[in-house]
Amino acid sequence: MSTYKKLIETVRLGLIKAGIENAEYETKELLGLALGIDCRSGEFLKAVEDDVSGEVAAQFLAFADRRKKGEPLQYILGEWEFYGLPFKVGVGVLIPRQDTETVVESAVEKNRKKDSLTVIDLCSGSGCIAIAAEKNLDCKRVVCIEKSAAAVRYLADNISINGSKAEIIRGDVLDGEVVKKAPQADLIICNPPYLTAEDMKRLQREVRFEPESALFGGADGMDFYRDITRLWKQKLNAGGMMFFEIGAGQEQEVMNIMIQRGFVNVRTKKDLCGIYRTVFGEIPKE
Repeated sequence: MSTYKKLIETVRLGLIKAGIENAEYETKELLGLALGIDCRSGEFLKAVEDDVSGEVAAQFLAFADRRKKGEPLQYILGEWEFYGLPFKVGVGVLIPRQDTETVVESAVEKNRKKDSLTVIDLCSGSGCIAIAAEKNLDCKRVVCIEKSAAAVRYLADNISINGSKAEIIRGDVLDGEVVKKAPQADLIICNPPYLTAEDMKRLQREVRFEPESALFGGADGMDFYRDITRLWKQKLNAGGMMFFEIGAGQEQEVMNIMIQRGFVNVRTKKDLCGIYRTVFGEIPKE
């Protein structure tokens, strides 16, 4: 019998042919999933020297076929790390991305010295922003607002597996009745849908697997920024802050929207790739 090494090479070449950029890494992740072993462990290195199990090989090849058809690696794995924490993901929920860590970093940096914060996470999805903020700030209360039934299931799971005390309000962030249900807050964070109509036409095939409702922000990508600042400003206490994730090149428009709505000290911050990724501002102190 042969070891897994030849099978690994076959799958790697197949992923390369399918246009997968990081084929070697993804091949190991998929085999680790089939084996039920972390591909970064010594146990994995030992396992790939063993004789191939037909059952494991069939599962490995099935995972690889899904990936070659464009299904995101994160959906196949069923879990992804964000800010050092594990999050369940799958069809119906936006995948946590490193870009979004910039928003959390900014919120933590600006609020780390404050006590007993009430935090609201709008368009919460998997809950990655809310839970990461909760774990890194002194929070009295964390509230997640999400309208998608599919996303709410992942959100509830992620609250549980991370030992979070976050609450869920099911509803549309643009619904005035949902706004009324939320508490007054010291901090509001949001990664809203911000892709433009043109962006939606040019989506990578992997991104097409993610829910359109979590991506499309109107013709110019600004719909949610306009409406959220209008509806949710009233829920911030004096001195409270609002943080948005933004798309590349949207910083000036979003800053202008916040300034027009009366936010002060409006600033932006770049992600690790040097792209402006978050815009934030505060409510004037009384």
